[in-house]
Amino acid sequence: MRMESFIFAVLVIFFAIVAPVYWFMSGDPTGTTALALTFGVCLMLGGYTFLLARNLPKRPEDRKDGEIVEGAGELGFFPPSSIWPLYVALTASLIALGPVFGWWLALIGMALGIAAVAGWLYQYYRGEFAH
Repeated sequence: MRMESFIFAVLVIFFAIVAPVYWFMSGDPTGTTALALTFGVCLMLGGYTFLLARNLPKRPEDRKDGEIVEGAGELGFFPPSSIWPLYVALTASLIALGPVFGWWLALIGMALGIAAVAGWLYQYYRGEFAH
């Protein structure tokens, strides 16, 4: 986490310099507000990762003598294949097209979307990949 806090510290310095320069050169309040909020978000995330890094043991990528092999291990579970994300995307497009063609289409999309999300969530409780 030390590297992440360093990256956010660099971003905080960058946005602390860029936001006032942008304000004086353009006078645009919208862009300056966006840059100031980005500065604040980077400051919060950098502070959080700094405090978190103090309490956690150093990872191999945080140490100078760290080896690649030390970071090896299980990365997580990755599903072999799933058709459910396609169904979720199709129902999201139905919901998005609802205001264009009629609200009834959005309602149909929401009903199908609930079924698609439920199928996606429970795909490992039945069928070929049940556990």
